[in-house]
Amino acid sequence: METSVQLGQQVPDFELPATGNQTVKLSDLKGKYVVLYFYPKDHTPGCTQEGRDFRDHYQEFQSLGAEIYGVSRDSLKTHENFKAKQQLPFELISDREETLCKLFEVLKQKKMFGRDVLGIERSTFIIDPEGRLAAEWRKVKVKGHVDEVLDTLKELQGD
Repeated sequence: METSVQLGQQVPDFELPATGNQTVKLSDLKGKYVVLYFYPKDHTPGCTQEGRDFRDHYQEFQSLGAEIYGVSRDSLKTHENFKAKQQLPFELISDREETLCKLFEVLKQKKMFGRDVLGIERSTFIIDPEGRLAAEWRKVKVKGHVDEVLDTLKELQGD
């Protein structure tokens, strides 16, 4: 699973732990659109806002047959706290082993306090009901992003 996924390609099946005592397995989501949004860290301002934006539009995503999953390298415990505090209606995937991060190539060198660190670059991906990568956003700016994702989802469905 070293190679990354390209637009239009089949996304390899994955199985990872998520909040709510769940295991998210891509093959179990066949027939639905899957929105994976990668974010650096729970409880940080940008990530909190992004989570709230997805939360506030959750019903719209659901009505379009889409499941949303937030992904970061935080532990399930941290995820559970973040999810409860922000009242997120969707699950958060804990990617401690960086399986999904590597698959979608979202780990980037960043400067933090003058040091080089490997961190998650805010990114969002839509996987279509057949399991192919249908859309991607990299270097995401939080403001207005969720609206863009919704519009693209509608376009993909031919609305």
